[in-house]
Amino acid sequence: MRGFLTCSIGVTCAAALTLPSAVLNAPAAAAAPADRATTTALPGSTQSLPLAPRTRQRVLGQAPEQGAYSTEVRHFSLVGVVWDNPGTELHGRVQVRTRSAATGDWSGWQDVDTHNADHGADPDTAEAASGRVHGATAPLWVGDSDGVDVRVRADGDADTDAGDDTDADPGTDAASDTDAASDTDADPGTDAASGTDADPGTDAGDDSAPRGSGPGPGVGRDLLPAGLRLELVDPGDEEPHQGPPADSPRTDTAADAAATVNAGLVSFAATEIPALSREDTERELRQLSGADAPLAKPYIGPRPRIVTRHGWGADESLREKGFVYTGKIKAAFVHHTASGNGYRCSEAPSVIRSIYRYHVVSMGWRDIGYNFLVDKCGTIYEGRAGGVAKAVRGAHTLGFNNHSMGIAVIGTYGSHKPSAAAVTAVARLTAWKLGLFGANPKGKTYLKSGGGNLYPKGKNVRLNVISGHRDGYATECPGAKLYAKLGSARTSSAHLQGR
Repeated sequence: MRGFLTCSIGVTCAAALTLPSAVLNAPAAAAAPADRATTTALPGSTQSLPLAPRTRQRVLGQAPEQGAYSTEVRHFSLVGVVWDNPGTELHGRVQVRTRSAATGDWSGWQDVDTHNADHGADPDTAEAASGRVHGATAPLWVGDSDGVDVRVRADGDADTDAGDDTDADPGTDAASDTDAASDTDADPGTDAASGTDADPGTDAGDDSAPRGSGPGPGVGRDLLPAGLRLELVDPGDEEPHQGPPADSPRTDTAADAAATVNAGLVSFAATEIPALSREDTERELRQLSGADAPLAKPYIGPRPRIVTRHGWGADESLREKGFVYTGKIKAAFVHHTASGNGYRCSEAPSVIRSIYRYHVVSMGWRDIGYNFLVDKCGTIYEGRAGGVAKAVRGAHTLGFNNHSMGIAVIGTYGSHKPSAAAVTAVARLTAWKLGLFGANPKGKTYLKSGGGNLYPKGKNVRLNVISGHRDGYATECPGAKLYAKLGSARTSSAHLQGR
């Protein structure tokens, strides 16, 4: 999962009320300036702790292990490690343990996925050149915590004591007690050559080692990236689900814009977009399409229930204002968030708010990278702002964000099987969304690579319409167990479309 963390551009425009052809086939255009939207901030925060050397050993003048320990931090529920240069890879191991705010007990050491660079938008885009993007690990959900201990070891040092899971006071392992955390609540403005015609859902592959990873560890082989720091994310409490009085002026422009782009589907500021029957979905498609409505009976699945950004409590002041669109949706890439499986379904909105804040505040993206998220109970959530029925360009599959959408199943699915409810939700979502654009879930399509570690920039690559992240980039994502379910998701999705 290695590459450059970059972000995308495309058509940036004000909210629109209709779908095709002005939106479904919108031409490319320059992105709007990277200003942050202005709205009343919701609760939530990000604390940043710089890492310090945890050993006297030096390799080329640098310590091969760094860390931080603190019990003097505000409550947080998600962690991740970031560094200055998004083009620098972290060759090593990141482990963290946390203190439960409820019990005061320390967890054991947990591994944090270090290879996260494959999640990002295509190279050579305005967002990538914003100067705000950072290298980062995947986020890890740890639940309500008030103490943290993290260690980062370069590959040459990774095997030393790596299995140590001692329950001794974690503070004794740290070279320095970093009690002062900086608060980063401020504006973050801050035809394939490999022959991938075979159904990837039938060949899960070996998930025991990262695909495309470099040579094995050697003493002092790698130095740690510069500017390592630990991000502690508090998702805050969910915003009360109530709209403004009907006669009150609307001053929350960012939230208004995020809600208005779904106005053709649901009332303003709704917390969810309700499911529709097949007949109502086909009727809605004809209304949205206008003169471009298909004459024949369309292949489209019933619209599933989708929790909106307002429904999961998105703080619209964090993201950049405006929306970025691509021409159409030809493929769906399935991901896992690699954030762990230790969440309850009732906590999923908090997990999403945390990932959103981590993507924007800590990593420097314009918005959450995924177009949709799915929890293990099968609930579907709106991701990147711009309208659930529109071709919003995300930052999920490096090199293939154009003409695609990204669906992330919340959790880690290398050795853990995804729930049947989550796989069914992926099938229902793709049956509807791909149907809006006339795409066959069991078919193949061509996407032009924007550059990555599997395909060079400009190469026209033949892919499954429903692909795993690893089909476009050498990565473990979406994990072997979830990847193995994509074949059945394709079949179910096509059936829902009436194929």
